[in-house]
Amino acid sequence: MSEAQGKTNRLIEKGRLLFAQGWVFIRGVPAMKFLPPEGPLEIAFAGRSNVGKSSLINAIIGQKGLARTSNTPGRTQELNYFVPDGHSGENGDLPPLAIVDMPGYGFAEAPKEQVDAWTRLVFDYLRGRTTLKRVYVLIDARHGVKKNDAEVLDLLDRAAVSYQIVLTKIDKIKAAGVPRLMEETAQAIKKRAAAYPQILATSSEKGAGLDELRAAVALLLEE
Repeated sequence: MSEAQGKTNRLIEKGRLLFAQGWVFIRGVPAMKFLPPEGPLEIAFAGRSNVGKSSLINAIIGQKGLARTSNTPGRTQELNYFVPDGHSGENGDLPPLAIVDMPGYGFAEAPKEQVDAWTRLVFDYLRGRTTLKRVYVLIDARHGVKKNDAEVLDLLDRAAVSYQIVLTKIDKIKAAGVPRLMEETAQAIKKRAAAYPQILATSSEKGAGLDELRAAVALLLEE
């Protein structure tokens, strides 16, 4: 086995163990003043409404129904925090990682003032959270990077927040098209300052790419 393959296998196993701990929802944050104290590293999941964000979180954790899924765009209206179970949060007994499920963007059904409030919350969080390690920006494989996705990437670049593109629902396109889509997406973000170059391709329904996503998170914890 090559050294590179050995490292990959180690990270996959580390990621598997991290997400197999049993995770719990700790709080929904409707405004910055309700954020939990900064402690463990945080990773956030962002994406258009109906991109499959909650489904992907449930899939990597292996717990159906932990992150709420809905056919109604915009249902996730808060920053929802999840951590591995079994940590008190006191006296240094902190979890190794927190997952933040961010409100979806790009929906049209909600009133404008509500959309504006959610947008401000997200932007303030991105700019002001020092423990935020990376944002995983989910892109529907059937549609690629759309205009409002690009606007979010612009914001992340300006805020200097590291982000990585995760393609979702790759089972909904022809298998032969996945490598081409990954390459096109990689080229599209090549000159973006805060973009992590590796593109991940996933399917919550089929389980594709979940090991690689968990391994990417495990690698973050070592950096």
